[in-house]
Amino acid sequence: MLKIILVVFIYFNSIALPQSIKKELEKYLNKNIFDTTLIAIQVDNLSKGKTIFKKNEKLLLHPASNMKLLTSAAAIVFLGNNFKFKTYLLTNGNILNDTLYGDLIFYGGCDPQFQTNDFYPILENIKSKGISYIKGNLIGDVSFKDNIYWGKGWMWDDDPSSDAPRLAALNLNKNCITVNITNGKLSIDPKTNFVKIIHQFDEDKFIVDRNWLENKNEIIIKNISNKSASFSINIVNPEMYFLTVFREVLDSNGIKISGETRLVNQSQNALDTLYCLERDLNEVLLDVNKNSDNLSAEMLLLVLGEKYFGKPATFENGINVLEMLIDSLRIKPKNYRIVDGSGVSHYNLLSVELIIKLLNFMHNQSDENFTTFLNSLPISGVDGTLKNRMKEDETFFNVFAKTGTLSGVSCLSGYIKNKSGDLISFSIFIQNFVGSAKRYRDIQDEICKIIYLNK
Repeated sequence: MLKIILVVFIYFNSIALPQSIKKELEKYLNKNIFDTTLIAIQVDNLSKGKTIFKKNEKLLLHPASNMKLLTSAAAIVFLGNNFKFKTYLLTNGNILNDTLYGDLIFYGGCDPQFQTNDFYPILENIKSKGISYIKGNLIGDVSFKDNIYWGKGWMWDDDPSSDAPRLAALNLNKNCITVNITNGKLSIDPKTNFVKIIHQFDEDKFIVDRNWLENKNEIIIKNISNKSASFSINIVNPEMYFLTVFREVLDSNGIKISGETRLVNQSQNALDTLYCLERDLNEVLLDVNKNSDNLSAEMLLLVLGEKYFGKPATFENGINVLEMLIDSLRIKPKNYRIVDGSGVSHYNLLSVELIIKLLNFMHNQSDENFTTFLNSLPISGVDGTLKNRMKEDETFFNVFAKTGTLSGVSCLSGYIKNKSGDLISFSIFIQNFVGSAKRYRDIQDEICKIIYLNK
């Protein structure tokens, strides 16, 4: 008899708990704020292998940067943890005394993390060969990818935001220029002649912009006065930006090039490798998810396309690989719309059901793959785009999740280690609102707290 009572108690206790969570979550979903705004949510207990709560889970909504979860997962699964982005410096010439007779050729492999400082080990390599003069051209081989520089559906009025950088086979400094103003004194980083600075004094407002209407690399500064600020502005033609800054680095270190600087779209033959700079996949994944970097996400999409479908890398071929991953989740890729790898486009349509299946799929991958994926996500109150969220309550350091923000869209999806030690996967999409997204982020944070506290 006692055994029966215990079994009945355990049974009813086990079903009461999800009902408690459901009651708490429904309280937030019934707020007046959602009379005009959509919310979709699903919560699974991975440790117990069951769904705790779901609402509107099949609705097709804009994922914003939650799209990066799909892109980064595909990179881990299909590229592998040992994948490296590679940028080659090649030559078709020969060295005689202090002169290289021939061209210097950069072959770009879509490395999104390449910075000005990466030129200096290349410079030292050239110096080590005794070269002080190049009797030839400086060439950028951009045949790795097609010539599409923005994702489908990216907004024209996002230009010149650093969130909408031009996309290239040769990328430098996130394809942006940093404008620093300190007490009215102006400097740019890197210091380069690739951009032109134009001062204007015909406005009352302090403005830093680029001449995007004419698609020019002219940085326009209005009424600088005694202002102090820093701005990151995207640039046009990043491949030439890459080559120009490298040539300036060579020149400032006493190495001259006699010929022109130009781009080619066809790979060169019979070349010798002078240097190869390699970038680990993990470094890029951290930038994709922790910092929600759009350039890095799109470069992942391109290298996925190139691996499976060859050159030139295209967004369409990269999306085909993402659909291969969705097919692995045992759902139909054609039920969704994917047009980029970063989530910048409002054309993208996913569901929280898909995101949950993805999160659960990655949890069931090898320990190495899941650890790589989990470690790339922002941690509540600690780093990335969650650094300043959930700092003061129980969820601190217990939520590992990707944020997503567009105009009228706020998303949060990932994992929670709850109070009982269970691992929970969750996905929250909120959209169709006006004004600040803060109140919706606060609701997401409160939902995470409810999930954490309920066993």
